[in-house]
Amino acid sequence: MIRNIVLVHGAWADGSGWDGVHNILIEKGFNVTIVPNPNTSLADDVRITKAVLSLQDGPTVLVGHSYGGAIISEAGVHPNVKALVYVAAFVLDAGESLFKMLKDAPPDPNSPILPPADGFIWLDRAKFHANFCADVPTAKAKFMADSQVPVGLSAFDTELTVAAWKTKKTWYIVATEDKMIPPDAERGMAKRVNAQVTEIKASHAVYISHAGEVANVIQKAAEVKVLETA
Repeated sequence: MIRNIVLVHGAWADGSGWDGVHNILIEKGFNVTIVPNPNTSLADDVRITKAVLSLQDGPTVLVGHSYGGAIISEAGVHPNVKALVYVAAFVLDAGESLFKMLKDAPPDPNSPILPPADGFIWLDRAKFHANFCADVPTAKAKFMADSQVPVGLSAFDTELTVAAWKTKKTWYIVATEDKMIPPDAERGMAKRVNAQVTEIKASHAVYISHAGEVANVIQKAAEVKVLETA
């Protein structure tokens, strides 16, 4: 059993969203660390994630939500990482960026993503609840919209140099009601990396609205034999 869990948040969110998952895993006896990644650039986010991984005392499960999937794909080559869990997340290969992956997607007239401003990308507060976290209470969604962490443009246009999922065991959670990443795209990315897949009827913020189910998948990843991923 792997005892260390490292959680990475995605775009327009912060580490507090992992509160429910954190508490469940702590009660189960895991050591849990949440990465305070700034979302300023992929390089910055990977650097701080690797720093957190270096603090772990041994084998670790690395978990990423949304844009956090790009982060863990790059940072997951760290020797402490023995398993990866993607939660409604982007899975990129070396040489790919989020912009490259998204450029061929049809335009969405209901997209909450605003045009870049001063080097950052924000979500429209008026569309945040419906698109990002439709299954969380209104008051919580309001707070999340008002406290969103913008994403630096370089986070989206930087290409990955490595893809940790090629050498690490991988799990994927598909949020079947996701309006930020199409569920079929999530299924496709999960298939691409030969991940063990769990589907949850939830919004993009599945890690908040269905913390127990997400924690269960992370626990399954933690039960992998370390020798299989060494």
